[in-house]
Amino acid sequence: MLKIDIHTHILPERWPDLRERFGYGGFVSLEHHKPCCARMMVDDKFFREIEDNCWSPARRIKDCDETGVHVQVLSTVPVMFNYWAKPQDTLYLSTILNDHIADIVREYPQRFIGLGTLPMQAPKLAVSELERCVSELGLAGVQIGSHINDWNLDQPELFEVFEAAASLGAAVFVHPWDMMGKDRMPKYWLPWLVGMPAETSLAICSIIFGGVLERLPNLRIGFAHGGGAFPFTIGRVQHGFDVRPDLCAVDNKISPRDYLGKFFVDSLVHDADALRFLVNQMGDNRVALGSDYPFPLGETRPGTLIESISEFPSSTKDRLLAGTALEFLGVNRHQFEIKG
Repeated sequence: MLKIDIHTHILPERWPDLRERFGYGGFVSLEHHKPCCARMMVDDKFFREIEDNCWSPARRIKDCDETGVHVQVLSTVPVMFNYWAKPQDTLYLSTILNDHIADIVREYPQRFIGLGTLPMQAPKLAVSELERCVSELGLAGVQIGSHINDWNLDQPELFEVFEAAASLGAAVFVHPWDMMGKDRMPKYWLPWLVGMPAETSLAICSIIFGGVLERLPNLRIGFAHGGGAFPFTIGRVQHGFDVRPDLCAVDNKISPRDYLGKFFVDSLVHDADALRFLVNQMGDNRVALGSDYPFPLGETRPGTLIESISEFPSSTKDRLLAGTALEFLGVNRHQFEIKG
């Protein structure tokens, strides 16, 4: 079966010294300290060790061939969002990242699909770069963060970005970042284990309660990590809406449960029972394969969990492995027909 992985991250191998260019710190740089490896540094502070599979298309294709993935959807590493920076500086970096992804997609059009990144803290700049991503670079959409500094995704200023995405037919993939409560979670990798699911649920609830989907029913929006905590707490969310509409239904009177099936999530839940539940809640036409390649919290062999569930018929597996991704991204299956 065709496999399309909607959740993978990539960086250029090199980019300009942003601290030197802009005159202030906080930006990521790469320290290539040995062959095929680099340290991601924020100023002089170590953030993460990465390998060349984070920047080399050839290495990625080799890994995909070994794991049976036919197409990867490329998006930047969320630490590169830089929403905290001056908007023009974030735009400058966004253009570098977006041009890089577009170049790879042009070179390997049957192996990669691209999502851009935007200076979301300045919505008008974001709309302009979104238009460039889609109309000039040929990207399928964009990846954005679960919040934009102090703004949740229901912030009125952000609506014009979602409106532009819907008008352009661009997919919007929401990824958690800068996790809530991280200062209270210094140990045990808890920002990634606890904060990320909560961040994703916050983003979904903000989109629903804020009426974004009600106003833009054609917006193709998807959320990483299986929708985080949201699918598994929909009962609580719905109950809160029912018993305290004075607090929950202030911007949108439509039931939260009515939006199940109106947005997308990836399959990255790491547990067979959780995936069964997710598909039952969302429908197989709203769950798409996502691995978080090349990072350790991802699925090492993308699609293994989907394939392991024997009660899923082949039509469901095809949907989860490729069909839903094609719909979310607005691309044609024939472009990626498996040869041989």
